Amino acid sequence: YGFHKIKMEKPDLSTDEVDRLLIVIKNATGYDFTAYSKASIQRRINRFMDEMGLNHAIDLELHLVNKPHNFNYFLEQVTVNVTEMFRDPEFYKALREKVIPVLSSYPIIKIWHAGCATGEEVFSMAILFYEAGLLQRTRFYATDLNPANLEKARKGVIPLDVMKDYTVNYIKSGGKSDFANYYTARYNNIIINKELKSNIVYSQHNLVTDQEFNEFQLICCRNVLIYFNKNLQKRVVGLFHSSLANLGYLALGTKESLLFSGKRKEFQVTDAQQKIFRKLF
Repeated sequence: YGFHKIKMEKPDLSTDEVDRLLIVIKNATGYDFTAYSKASIQRRINRFMDEMGLNHAIDLELHLVNKPHNFNYFLEQVTVNVTEMFRDPEFYKALREKVIPVLSSYPIIKIWHAGCATGEEVFSMAILFYEAGLLQRTRFYATDLNPANLEKARKGVIPLDVMKDYTVNYIKSGGKSDFANYYTARYNNIIINKELKSNIVYSQHNLVTDQEFNEFQLICCRNVLIYFNKNLQKRVVGLFHSSLANLGYLALGTKESLLFSGKRKEFQVTDAQQKIFRKLF
């Protein structure tokens, strides 16, 4: 008789186990994920455990708390890194037509990209301002929770195989040039031109705990709030409101809203479909 080894399915962590783990992480590292959307963070943690071959919550605690390089990898896996150049081309088109002409009257333009991931959307914004003749007087502040993301963004190196899609996005966004002018191809990667990167300042910033650090004409935080619970969304919108200059613009992701933030009346809608708002007071 042949005996077959049956692979036992590992049970996912329960909500209580995830809550406890997040408090352990917060106390040990200072990173606070307790106000993230529960379903989203739970899914990411369970996926990480599968990848690492960890079976129990205590295994994961020991894996993360005692070895900083393990925690850094965990941070890369559970934070949101989905990004692309000229993602949602209609959004960039709306910026070209409705926002940039207004900002062109400012002597210095300050833009905050919150949750910049590996930089693709910041580079896209830099291209818009270059094409509007405004790059030299624009300062981009690109922040992210994850230091590994910021390190990649600083290098401005992107895999060559995605550039075909990015070129299509660029054209749809109303691009005015040959997209290939903005980068140099090298082996299997491209490198974003130095001129586009010259006015970008990168720094680690945690939307959960950190405060405002400047006054901006435009804040771009797209597809980040959807990973937060309602209370944290409210806090972050308040942070953006106090970080905007009067009549400054706030850009959110297409599935995000100001409706429940308590700040809705303090913004005017610039583009309802593309979720671009203007601070009134």
